[in-house]
Amino acid sequence: MNTDPFHILKTVYGYDTFRGQQADIVQHVIAGNNAFVLMPTGGGKSLCYQIPALARPGMGLVVSPLIALMVDQVTALRQAGVRAEALNSNLSPDERRVLWSDIRAGRIDFLYAAPETLLKPDVLDALQSISLSLIAIDEAHCLSQWGHDFRPPYRQLDLLIERFPDTPRMALTATADEPTRAEILDHMRIEGSDAFIAGFDRPNIRYAIMEKDNPRTQVKRFLKDHQGESGIIYCLSKRKTEETAEWLRSEGYDALCYHAGMERADREANQSRFQLGDDIIMVATIAFGMGIDKPDVRFVVHIDLPSSIEAYYQETGRAGRDGLPSDVLMLYGSEDMALRNRFIESSDAPDQRKHMERQKLDALLGLAETAGCRRQALLSYFGDQCEPCGNCDTCAEPPELFDGSISVQKILSCIYRTGERFGQAYIISVLLGAEDERITRLGHDSITTYGIGKEHDNRTWRAILRQLIALRLIEVDLEGHGGLSISETGRQFLREKPALMLRKSPPRRTERRQENRRQALSALPDSDATLFQALRERRMEIARTQNLPPYVIFHDKTLIELATAKPTSRAEMARVPGVGEAKLDRYGPAFLEVIAESLSNN
Repeated sequence: MNTDPFHILKTVYGYDTFRGQQADIVQHVIAGNNAFVLMPTGGGKSLCYQIPALARPGMGLVVSPLIALMVDQVTALRQAGVRAEALNSNLSPDERRVLWSDIRAGRIDFLYAAPETLLKPDVLDALQSISLSLIAIDEAHCLSQWGHDFRPPYRQLDLLIERFPDTPRMALTATADEPTRAEILDHMRIEGSDAFIAGFDRPNIRYAIMEKDNPRTQVKRFLKDHQGESGIIYCLSKRKTEETAEWLRSEGYDALCYHAGMERADREANQSRFQLGDDIIMVATIAFGMGIDKPDVRFVVHIDLPSSIEAYYQETGRAGRDGLPSDVLMLYGSEDMALRNRFIESSDAPDQRKHMERQKLDALLGLAETAGCRRQALLSYFGDQCEPCGNCDTCAEPPELFDGSISVQKILSCIYRTGERFGQAYIISVLLGAEDERITRLGHDSITTYGIGKEHDNRTWRAILRQLIALRLIEVDLEGHGGLSISETGRQFLREKPALMLRKSPPRRTERRQENRRQALSALPDSDATLFQALRERRMEIARTQNLPPYVIFHDKTLIELATAKPTSRAEMARVPGVGEAKLDRYGPAFLEVIAESLSNN
């Protein structure tokens, strides 16, 4: 194989130019240097280790956390004409023997393995006699003890430094705040001068966060703009995933569920259907995680509050990996905040860990409650920055602010005068002066805060309460059936009575449709859009015949390029981005036939 990286980029992957820092990273590693690469999902992170491995002598060794992710990456490489294999527990003894025979004979370009498999003494011993081009540790944030997705076996990967001291090593991730980055560099002994930070921005993703009002109605409204598209809906509990998937099916959607309590065969079958399909919704817990390499996920919805900004960023990052417009929506309410706090406080983690998790939750709540650009707040958390994006809900409809000092004093006083043991519905009823038998029986119709909150409606008071919980002025006792109490910060507020600006509760969403995302997806004239759909149909026919995910044949972005350029020969098709030599040989005639039919009919 020609070892020039630009030749490999064109002939194997079908691209004429590198993006962003890719060329610098590739040349740096080809020269034998280590590298830490932080690059947003969909930014071309895989090419940063795949091309140097193909350009250098020997076999590329890739550490990957999940079998499903390995299988997906191996399948995509094979489609591009690259000899790739995965070493995992699913292999039979005969398959394992054949694989090691191929490795020793130099017939393998890439070997993928999970850390648990790779670090077995017999595997390490066998690899000692193999020439390795590089060692790439994917999803490197998993080795951080303070990260959101810590995997203990990843901590042992420093053994590779001792075993293969002269082999370039790479640590790659899309999700790492500054402390996590420092820990990765230190643990894998990679110098700061070998770090490439490409930023976190995903400009094709539209961020939206809404108060949880009626989740099913909100989800149903959101999905109107995503008919016939693939997406993921995250829920906090196993039961909710099953109930939500069943409800979506009753609404006419092809919806599956995925959680750790399912039988392994059922989980794998559902994941396979999602990977192979064009319009399936997966309703899942976070167990449906890093193994998702499907590029045409057009939306991600969080019905419940995730655990941190890192988790939110990684989970929403599964949308739009192909760079085309995609939507993400998060719903949250006071109950979500209280439940997340309960998870933290009831865990057996040391106090230092709990403190860190509280800080991470506070940062997420700050993102949810911000009146500014969501993207700015999100990137700021990771030490990155941008101008107001114009592509998030707060940019599209900036929320109004008001001086909530008096309202906050009223609500804190009401909580205090009712004994700091009642939930939000009861407190709001007292503030509104509701005629309620329970209020009368307990004598709360005669306290000074009864009926003093009629300037706001029920929905506005709920929004104020939610913000006070986010600001930690109020604490929620889930063990006590959601009773509200005043925190020390809240007591200080009552003593000092400072000004406090709060978000006004936005008006209820109407059935007005947002920008049609599918129209933005293609942005093609009618004739080209018709050809694009015909190309998608041909791709699905081929994918079903070969039992492959459609996107490993060609991404939607490549089909859009084909529909626009309308190549009529092999040479013209070779110039389309995303069409490498192996795919041109394998699939060129089938797609050229569709284009020729379209041209003859017009």
